Amino acid sequence: MKNANSVFTRTNRIVIRQFDLQDIEAFYQYRANPSIATYQSWENYTYEQAESFVQQQMTQTPDQPGTWFQYAIALSESNQLIVEIGFTLAPEFQGKGYIHEALSSLIEYIFTTLNKHKIIAFTDVRNEKSIRVLERLDMRREGHLLQNYMSKGHWVDEYQYAILQSEWAAKRH
Repeated sequence: MKNANSVFTRTNRIVIRQFDLQDIEAFYQYRANPSIATYQSWENYTYEQAESFVQQQMTQTPDQPGTWFQYAIALSESNQLIVEIGFTLAPEFQGKGYIHEALSSLIEYIFTTLNKHKIIAFTDVRNEKSIRVLERLDMRREGHLLQNYMSKGHWVDEYQYAILQSEWAAKRH
C-alpha cells in the first residue's frame, strides 16, 4: 500500500483502501472476465484500461465534489484486491460474505467519518445478486429508472436504492 492514509476502514477479513499499482493485475483479471462484465458497461477490457483506471484512481480522494472515487477492497491477510465499490466482485470471492461485510463497513465510514446524509446505489434490474446485497443492507428501492443508460448497444433499466443516515443509525440501535 502507498501509505496508512490510503486505508479508509477495515474489518477482520477485509481492508477498504485506495487503489494502488499492485492492484492492476487482479483488477484486470476480473474486469476481463465476460461473466463479470454481464451487468457492467464494459466488454473486452484490456490491461491498458486497467492500468489507466488504477493510476487515475490513485490521484483521487473521496468526498471531492465533481469527482468519481472508487474504493478498493482487499483481503486483510494478503492485501489482494477482491472488489471495487460500485461493486464488481472477482468470481472466486463471490458467495463468501465479503461484499456484505465491505459495504456494511463502508456505509459506517460514509455516515460516521464523512457525515453524509444519504447513500444512493444503482443496479441493473437484471442483476439479482446485487439487488439481494443492497436489500440485505436495508437499502430501500426508491425508483425504477427506465432505459437509464446505454450499455453494449442496448438501453438498460436500473433500480435506485438508498438509505438515510437516520435510518442506518436507527437500525444499529
